[in-house]
Amino acid sequence: MTSAPSDPAPNPRATAAEVDAALADTKLAQVLYHDWEAETYDEKWSISYDERCIDYARGRFDAVAAGDDLPYGRALELGCGTGFFLLNLMQSGVASSGSVTDLSPGMVKVALRNAENLGLDVDGRVADAETIPYDDNTFDLVVGHAVLHHIPDVEQALREVLRVLKPGGRFVFAGEPSTIGDFYARWLSRGTWALTTTVTRWSPLRSWRRPQAELDESSRAAALEAVVDIHTFDPRELADIARSAGATAVDTATEEFTAAMLGWPVRTFEAAVPPEKLGWGWARFAFGGWKRLTWLDEKVMRKIVPPQFFYNVVVTGRKA
Repeated sequence: MTSAPSDPAPNPRATAAEVDAALADTKLAQVLYHDWEAETYDEKWSISYDERCIDYARGRFDAVAAGDDLPYGRALELGCGTGFFLLNLMQSGVASSGSVTDLSPGMVKVALRNAENLGLDVDGRVADAETIPYDDNTFDLVVGHAVLHHIPDVEQALREVLRVLKPGGRFVFAGEPSTIGDFYARWLSRGTWALTTTVTRWSPLRSWRRPQAELDESSRAAALEAVVDIHTFDPRELADIARSAGATAVDTATEEFTAAMLGWPVRTFEAAVPPEKLGWGWARFAFGGWKRLTWLDEKVMRKIVPPQFFYNVVVTGRKA
Protein backbone atom coordinates (compact mmCIF):
# COMPACT_ATOMS: atom_id res chain seq x y z
CA MET A 1 0.00 0.00 0.00
CA THR A 2 2.58 2.50 -1.14
CA SER A 3 2.66 5.30 -3.65
CA ALA A 4 5.21 5.41 -6.44
CA PRO A 5 8.68 6.48 -5.18
CA SER A 6 8.81 9.22 -7.83
CA ASP A 7 5.64 10.89 -6.57
CA PRO A 8 6.09 14.42 -5.13
CA ALA A 9 5.82 15.04 -1.40
CA PRO A 10 2.78 16.80 0.11
CA ASN A 11 2.96 20.56 0.64
CA PRO A 12 0.47 21.23 3.45
CA ARG A 13 1.43 24.86 4.06
CA ALA A 14 1.42 26.93 0.89
CA THR A 15 3.21 30.27 0.94
CA ALA A 16 1.38 33.50 0.14
CA ALA A 17 3.32 33.65 -3.15
CA GLU A 18 2.20 30.13 -4.07
CA VAL A 19 -1.41 30.99 -3.30
CA ASP A 20 -1.17 34.12 -5.46
CA ALA A 21 0.27 32.05 -8.32
CA ALA A 22 -2.45 29.44 -7.91
CA LEU A 23 -5.19 32.01 -8.46
CA ALA A 24 -4.19 31.96 -12.14
CA ASP A 25 -3.28 28.25 -12.39
CA THR A 26 -6.13 25.87 -11.59
CA LYS A 27 -3.98 22.74 -11.42
CA LEU A 28 -1.55 24.36 -8.98
CA ALA A 29 -4.59 25.49 -7.00
CA GLN A 30 -5.88 21.90 -6.94
CA VAL A 31 -2.61 20.67 -5.43
CA LEU A 32 -2.22 23.46 -2.88
CA TYR A 33 -5.86 23.43 -1.76
CA HIS A 34 -6.12 19.67 -1.39
CA ASP A 35 -2.67 19.28 0.22
CA TRP A 36 -3.78 21.99 2.65
CA GLU A 37 -7.00 20.14 3.45
CA ALA A 38 -5.75 16.53 3.38
CA GLU A 39 -5.03 15.85 7.06
CA THR A 40 -8.29 17.41 8.27
CA TYR A 41 -10.55 16.62 5.30
CA ASP A 42 -12.28 13.59 6.82
CA GLU A 43 -13.10 15.55 9.96
CA LYS A 44 -14.26 18.61 8.02
CA TRP A 45 -16.71 16.61 5.89
CA SER A 46 -17.68 14.09 8.59
CA ILE A 47 -16.18 11.26 6.51
CA SER A 48 -15.91 7.87 8.16
CA TYR A 49 -15.30 4.29 7.10
CA ASP A 50 -18.08 2.68 9.07
CA GLU A 51 -21.65 1.66 8.30
CA ARG A 52 -22.87 5.26 7.93
CA CYS A 53 -20.56 6.15 5.03
CA ILE A 54 -20.42 2.62 3.63
CA ASP A 55 -24.19 2.80 3.14
CA TYR A 56 -23.92 6.31 1.69
CA ALA A 57 -21.24 5.34 -0.85
CA ARG A 58 -23.06 2.17 -1.83
CA GLY A 59 -26.28 4.15 -2.29
CA ARG A 60 -24.57 6.47 -4.77
CA PHE A 61 -23.21 3.46 -6.69
CA ASP A 62 -26.52 1.62 -6.69
CA ALA A 63 -28.34 4.70 -7.99
CA VAL A 64 -26.93 3.92 -11.45
CA ALA A 65 -25.33 0.45 -11.19
CA ALA A 66 -27.66 -1.68 -9.08
CA GLY A 67 -27.81 -5.26 -10.31
CA ASP A 68 -24.17 -5.53 -11.44
CA ASP A 69 -22.36 -8.79 -10.72
CA LEU A 70 -20.13 -8.07 -7.75
CA PRO A 71 -17.40 -7.79 -6.79
CA TYR A 72 -15.54 -6.12 -9.62
CA GLY A 73 -11.93 -7.26 -9.70
CA ARG A 74 -9.71 -4.18 -9.73
CA ALA A 75 -11.10 -0.68 -9.32
CA LEU A 76 -9.55 2.77 -9.72
CA GLU A 77 -10.65 5.92 -7.90
CA LEU A 78 -9.91 9.08 -9.84
CA GLY A 79 -9.38 12.18 -7.68
CA CYS A 80 -9.54 9.99 -4.61
CA GLY A 81 -9.26 12.62 -1.90
CA THR A 82 -8.90 10.64 1.31
CA GLY A 83 -10.30 7.52 -0.35
CA PHE A 84 -13.86 8.00 0.87
CA PHE A 85 -15.67 6.58 -2.17
CA LEU A 86 -13.52 3.63 -3.20
CA LEU A 87 -12.61 2.43 0.30
CA ASN A 88 -16.23 2.43 1.42
CA LEU A 89 -17.34 0.76 -1.82
CA MET A 90 -14.70 -1.93 -1.30
CA GLN A 91 -15.96 -2.49 2.24
CA SER A 92 -19.46 -2.95 0.82
CA GLY A 93 -18.25 -5.63 -1.59
CA VAL A 94 -18.16 -3.63 -4.84
CA ALA A 95 -14.48 -4.35 -5.65
CA SER A 96 -11.76 -6.74 -4.48
CA SER A 97 -8.69 -4.53 -4.93
CA GLY A 98 -8.08 -0.93 -5.82
CA SER A 99 -5.85 1.92 -6.87
CA VAL A 100 -6.21 5.55 -5.82
CA THR A 101 -5.02 8.59 -7.76
CA ASP A 102 -5.14 12.30 -7.04
CA LEU A 103 -3.33 15.42 -8.21
CA SER A 104 -2.64 16.14 -4.52
CA PRO A 105 0.22 14.16 -2.92
CA GLY A 106 -1.30 14.90 0.49
CA MET A 107 -4.60 13.28 -0.44
CA VAL A 108 -2.92 10.16 -1.86
CA LYS A 109 -0.90 9.84 1.36
CA VAL A 110 -4.03 10.01 3.54
CA ALA A 111 -6.03 7.68 1.25
CA LEU A 112 -3.30 5.03 1.41
CA ARG A 113 -3.07 5.40 5.19
CA ASN A 114 -6.83 4.95 5.47
CA ALA A 115 -6.69 1.87 3.24
CA GLU A 116 -3.91 0.36 5.33
CA ASN A 117 -5.84 1.00 8.55
CA LEU A 118 -8.83 -0.79 7.01
CA GLY A 119 -6.73 -3.71 5.77
CA LEU A 120 -7.70 -3.12 2.12
CA ASP A 121 -5.60 -4.09 -0.91
CA VAL A 122 -4.94 -0.65 -2.41
CA ASP A 123 -2.01 1.08 -4.15
CA GLY A 124 -1.76 4.74 -5.12
CA ARG A 125 -0.25 7.27 -7.50
CA VAL A 126 -0.12 11.06 -7.72
CA ALA A 127 -1.74 11.60 -11.10
CA ASP A 128 -3.44 14.06 -13.42
CA ALA A 129 -6.89 12.79 -14.40
CA GLU A 130 -6.27 13.93 -17.97
CA THR A 131 -3.24 11.61 -18.29
CA ILE A 132 -3.90 8.57 -16.08
CA PRO A 133 -0.58 6.70 -15.49
CA TYR A 134 -1.90 3.17 -16.01
CA ASP A 135 -1.88 0.91 -19.06
CA ASP A 136 -4.82 0.33 -21.38
CA ASN A 137 -7.42 -2.23 -20.24
CA THR A 138 -6.21 -2.32 -16.61
CA PHE A 139 -9.35 -1.82 -14.52
CA ASP A 140 -12.76 -3.42 -14.27
CA LEU A 141 -14.29 -0.36 -12.62
CA VAL A 142 -13.40 3.35 -12.32
CA VAL A 143 -15.12 5.51 -9.71
CA GLY A 144 -14.91 9.05 -8.42
CA HIS A 145 -16.78 11.31 -6.03
CA ALA A 146 -16.96 15.09 -6.49
CA VAL A 147 -13.99 15.06 -8.88
CA LEU A 148 -15.17 15.82 -12.43
CA HIS A 149 -16.03 19.42 -11.55
CA HIS A 150 -12.35 19.99 -10.65
CA ILE A 151 -10.96 18.75 -14.00
CA PRO A 152 -10.34 21.35 -16.74
CA ASP A 153 -11.05 18.97 -19.65
CA VAL A 154 -13.77 16.58 -18.46
CA GLU A 155 -14.17 14.88 -21.83
CA GLN A 156 -10.43 14.16 -22.04
CA ALA A 157 -10.51 12.71 -18.52
CA LEU A 158 -13.40 10.42 -19.48
CA ARG A 159 -11.48 9.32 -22.58
CA GLU A 160 -8.63 8.35 -20.27
CA VAL A 161 -11.07 6.53 -17.99
CA LEU A 162 -12.33 4.53 -20.96
CA ARG A 163 -8.76 3.80 -22.07
CA VAL A 164 -7.76 2.24 -18.74
CA LEU A 165 -11.04 0.32 -18.41
CA LYS A 166 -11.26 -3.22 -19.72
CA PRO A 167 -13.86 -3.83 -22.44
CA GLY A 168 -17.25 -3.94 -20.77
CA GLY A 169 -15.93 -2.14 -17.71
CA ARG A 170 -18.01 0.50 -15.95
CA PHE A 171 -17.35 3.98 -14.55
CA VAL A 172 -19.42 5.66 -11.84
CA PHE A 173 -18.88 9.32 -10.89
CA ALA A 174 -21.05 10.66 -8.07
CA GLY A 175 -21.34 13.85 -6.06
CA GLU A 176 -21.00 16.25 -9.01
CA PRO A 177 -22.69 19.63 -8.46
CA SER A 178 -25.64 20.49 -10.66
CA THR A 179 -25.71 24.01 -12.06
CA ILE A 180 -28.89 24.99 -10.24
CA GLY A 181 -27.97 23.13 -7.05
CA ASP A 182 -24.55 24.77 -6.89
CA PHE A 183 -26.17 28.21 -7.17
CA TYR A 184 -28.43 27.80 -4.14
CA ALA A 185 -25.81 25.85 -2.13
CA ARG A 186 -23.23 28.62 -2.50
CA TRP A 187 -25.67 31.33 -1.49
CA LEU A 188 -26.77 29.32 1.54
CA SER A 189 -23.13 28.79 2.53
CA ARG A 190 -22.16 32.45 2.08
CA GLY A 191 -25.16 33.60 4.08
CA THR A 192 -24.45 31.14 6.89
CA TRP A 193 -20.77 32.15 7.06
CA ALA A 194 -21.58 35.87 7.12
CA LEU A 195 -24.27 35.48 9.76
CA THR A 196 -22.22 33.19 12.02
CA THR A 197 -19.00 35.22 11.88
CA THR A 198 -20.94 38.45 12.49
CA VAL A 199 -23.10 37.22 15.38
CA THR A 200 -20.14 35.61 17.18
CA ARG A 201 -18.44 39.01 17.40
CA TRP A 202 -21.05 39.87 20.03
CA SER A 203 -19.50 39.55 23.46
CA PRO A 204 -21.95 36.97 24.96
CA LEU A 205 -21.31 34.68 21.96
CA ARG A 206 -17.57 35.29 21.64
CA SER A 207 -16.77 31.78 22.92
CA TRP A 208 -18.56 30.44 19.82
CA ARG A 209 -16.11 32.24 17.54
CA ARG A 210 -13.05 30.47 16.18
CA PRO A 211 -9.74 32.34 16.62
CA GLN A 212 -9.34 34.98 13.94
CA ALA A 213 -6.26 33.22 12.53
CA GLU A 214 -8.37 30.11 11.86
CA LEU A 215 -11.11 32.17 10.24
CA ASP A 216 -8.53 33.93 8.07
CA GLU A 217 -7.07 30.56 7.04
CA SER A 218 -10.57 29.34 6.13
CA SER A 219 -11.04 32.46 4.02
CA ARG A 220 -7.74 31.82 2.22
CA ALA A 221 -8.83 28.25 1.60
CA ALA A 222 -12.17 29.52 0.29
CA ALA A 223 -10.31 31.78 -2.16
CA LEU A 224 -8.52 28.71 -3.54
CA GLU A 225 -11.75 26.72 -3.51
CA ALA A 226 -13.25 29.27 -5.89
CA VAL A 227 -10.41 28.45 -8.30
CA VAL A 228 -10.54 24.65 -7.99
CA ASP A 229 -14.30 24.38 -8.52
CA ILE A 230 -14.39 24.80 -12.29
CA HIS A 231 -17.61 23.23 -13.53
CA THR A 232 -21.22 22.61 -12.66
CA PHE A 233 -23.34 20.20 -14.69
CA ASP A 234 -26.76 19.87 -16.18
CA PRO A 235 -27.40 16.09 -16.01
CA ARG A 236 -28.21 15.86 -19.72
CA GLU A 237 -25.09 17.79 -20.69
CA LEU A 238 -22.89 15.58 -18.52
CA ALA A 239 -24.37 12.51 -20.20
CA ASP A 240 -23.59 14.04 -23.58
CA ILE A 241 -19.97 14.63 -22.55
CA ALA A 242 -19.66 10.97 -21.53
CA ARG A 243 -21.09 9.80 -24.88
CA SER A 244 -18.78 12.17 -26.77
CA ALA A 245 -15.82 10.62 -24.92
CA GLY A 246 -16.88 7.22 -26.28
CA ALA A 247 -18.91 5.72 -23.43
CA THR A 248 -21.86 3.44 -24.03
CA ALA A 249 -24.86 2.65 -21.80
CA VAL A 250 -24.64 6.17 -20.31
CA ASP A 251 -27.09 7.02 -17.56
CA THR A 252 -27.47 9.72 -14.89
CA ALA A 253 -29.30 10.18 -11.61
CA THR A 254 -29.71 13.18 -9.31
CA GLU A 255 -30.13 13.40 -5.54
CA GLU A 256 -30.38 15.82 -2.60
CA PHE A 257 -32.75 18.74 -2.85
CA THR A 258 -34.07 19.66 0.60
CA ALA A 259 -31.19 17.62 2.09
CA ALA A 260 -28.68 19.94 0.38
CA MET A 261 -30.49 22.98 1.75
CA LEU A 262 -29.77 21.67 5.24
CA GLY A 263 -26.38 20.13 4.56
CA TRP A 264 -24.57 23.18 3.23
CA PRO A 265 -25.52 25.57 6.07
CA VAL A 266 -24.67 22.82 8.60
CA ARG A 267 -21.19 22.26 7.13
CA THR A 268 -20.54 25.99 6.92
CA PHE A 269 -21.63 26.56 10.52
CA GLU A 270 -19.34 23.73 11.66
CA ALA A 271 -16.41 25.41 9.90
CA ALA A 272 -17.12 28.74 11.61
CA VAL A 273 -17.41 27.69 15.26
CA PRO A 274 -15.02 25.85 17.60
CA PRO A 275 -15.48 22.08 17.24
CA GLU A 276 -15.71 21.56 21.02
CA LYS A 277 -18.98 23.53 20.99
CA LEU A 278 -20.64 20.88 18.85
CA GLY A 279 -21.24 17.65 20.72
CA TRP A 280 -23.17 14.45 20.15
CA GLY A 281 -26.51 16.28 20.15
CA TRP A 282 -25.43 18.44 17.22
CA ALA A 283 -24.12 15.42 15.29
CA ARG A 284 -27.40 13.59 15.85
CA PHE A 285 -29.37 16.63 14.67
CA ALA A 286 -27.20 17.14 11.57
CA PHE A 287 -27.10 13.52 10.42
CA GLY A 288 -30.66 12.74 11.48
CA GLY A 289 -31.98 15.82 9.74
CA TRP A 290 -30.07 14.97 6.58
CA LYS A 291 -31.45 11.41 6.60
CA ARG A 292 -35.03 12.59 7.08
CA LEU A 293 -34.75 15.13 4.29
CA THR A 294 -33.08 12.57 2.03
CA TRP A 295 -36.12 10.35 2.58
CA LEU A 296 -38.35 13.31 1.72
CA ASP A 297 -36.36 13.95 -1.46
CA GLU A 298 -36.53 10.32 -2.57
CA LYS A 299 -40.17 9.66 -1.72
CA VAL A 300 -41.81 13.01 -2.42
CA MET A 301 -39.66 15.71 -4.02
CA ARG A 302 -38.36 13.45 -6.79
CA LYS A 303 -41.96 13.14 -8.05
CA ILE A 304 -42.57 16.87 -8.28
CA VAL A 305 -39.16 18.59 -8.71
CA PRO A 306 -37.30 18.39 -12.05
CA PRO A 307 -34.00 16.41 -11.83
CA GLN A 308 -31.77 19.39 -12.63
CA PHE A 309 -32.89 21.14 -9.41
CA PHE A 310 -31.32 18.44 -7.22
CA TYR A 311 -27.82 19.19 -5.98
CA ASN A 312 -25.80 16.05 -6.84
CA VAL A 313 -25.42 14.38 -10.24
CA VAL A 314 -24.31 10.75 -10.66
CA VAL A 315 -23.15 9.56 -14.12
CA THR A 316 -22.23 6.09 -15.34
CA GLY A 317 -21.19 4.48 -18.60
CA ARG A 318 -19.36 1.48 -20.00
CA LYS A 319 -16.48 0.80 -22.35
CA ALA A 320 -17.67 -0.94 -25.49
